Amino acid sequence: MGDSIRLREISRRTALGALGVGILGATAASWPRLTGTDIPGRNDGSLSIAILGTAADAAARQKAVDAFRRLHPEIRVRVQAIQAVDWKDFFSKILTMVAAGNPPDVVYVATEGAQLFAEKLAHPLDDFIRRDAGAMAEYFADVHPSLVEAFMYRGSLYQLPMDWNAADMYYNTKVFAASGLSRPADDWSHLDFRAALAAMRRANPGGFTPYYWTNRLFGGVVPWLYANGTSFLAEQRATGGDWLWDRFYASDPSRASRSGGYLWESPNADDPRVFETFDFLRGLVKDGLGVRPEEGGGNSLVGLFASGRIGTTPAGGYWVQGLAEAGMGPDAFDVAFFPRWASGPASALQRHQFGTAGYAIMKTAKDKDAAWEWVKFSASREAMELIFATPTTTPARRSMVNEALYAGKGPAHWKVFYDTLDRFPATGPIPAPPQQAAVETALIKNVSLAVSGDEQQLKGALSSLQNDLELALRRTA
Repeated sequence: MGDSIRLREISRRTALGALGVGILGATAASWPRLTGTDIPGRNDGSLSIAILGTAADAAARQKAVDAFRRLHPEIRVRVQAIQAVDWKDFFSKILTMVAAGNPPDVVYVATEGAQLFAEKLAHPLDDFIRRDAGAMAEYFADVHPSLVEAFMYRGSLYQLPMDWNAADMYYNTKVFAASGLSRPADDWSHLDFRAALAAMRRANPGGFTPYYWTNRLFGGVVPWLYANGTSFLAEQRATGGDWLWDRFYASDPSRASRSGGYLWESPNADDPRVFETFDFLRGLVKDGLGVRPEEGGGNSLVGLFASGRIGTTPAGGYWVQGLAEAGMGPDAFDVAFFPRWASGPASALQRHQFGTAGYAIMKTAKDKDAAWEWVKFSASREAMELIFATPTTTPARRSMVNEALYAGKGPAHWKVFYDTLDRFPATGPIPAPPQQAAVETALIKNVSLAVSGDEQQLKGALSSLQNDLELALRRTA
């Protein structure tokens, strides 16, 4: 769910934590490294592009940089890879650079930080898109509106989605077959899912986990809440955005439901459906069908899944390359839609969860026109094919999620990835308000407690979550 981050290196969707920690904890000795003042060429006038990753990740974008320079020889570009434990750490380092007066011009931002950047750091793309509407029409025609809406904030668009991932359900086909199970139906329910876990447990009594999940937003409790038509935050939509929807998505069937962006401004942990959802997960843990979720996540998960010690786990298209490199053949695993809630509200419509990522132009960018040219080029088919040459993520362009991308690697039902949006248009982004750091900290603090005890403990944990969220949402992002 961003910048082609391989699961084996870093979990894409982990807790944001306290974004200010990097600033407050910087020592005199580490300040140049944190602020980027020791980077060669820092002040040479180049357009500075910050991404989460390593020097190898920056080098992998060189082909795209070279292609951009052929179109714009007058714009020098420097891709700066910032190593970080997770998105939390990455955003903290960006904030440190801003505080030091050395911010990058453009930053690759995932859903977790989109509203934080939109409210505090990023420049809206509205005028650029209006100006270049003719050139941008092809891009929007190839990108699902749900991804675009995730980067709307109070009527303005701040990023163009480049890649994304939904929380679909991966399963080990050999384990399924040995447990007497066939491929899940597209509309399987949470009760069907539990029955499948029980079958796997009977067939694999020891050293095996039917369901593995982590204590984080992506693939944690949130997709189950979405399936049940609820969330731990009350979800609303902002007004506005008609300038984009009427221009680029006027004939889309979902046009009438599109908005000026998502708003998460109040807690919702006291919703009875939140209790019902947590209670279901508590039952999986209690009966040995699922693990007690660990915070963060998933660095060793590819190996565990590839070795047959895990039956199912939620993940996105970013898993495919990692599984192939771990030795799983294209028929050894497959992916299905996330289960619906058997008795949930009809409005949920088997709603899934997704995260997306794209470039944000900083308010402090030295040359915003040059920055826009980079963003616009990066969203082109040419650039995206250079950057997303392997299935380390799901490209935002529908046309790129094709048989050639998954050839020789699987899964057999790769169409599930983009069909998650096309078949379930109510599918929504990770709940990420500007106070995301404090909000996710509150969630993580209470999830393990909620699912690891009796019903009374669950009620207490949800009450604590409600109170913690109220405090978190009062904070200034």
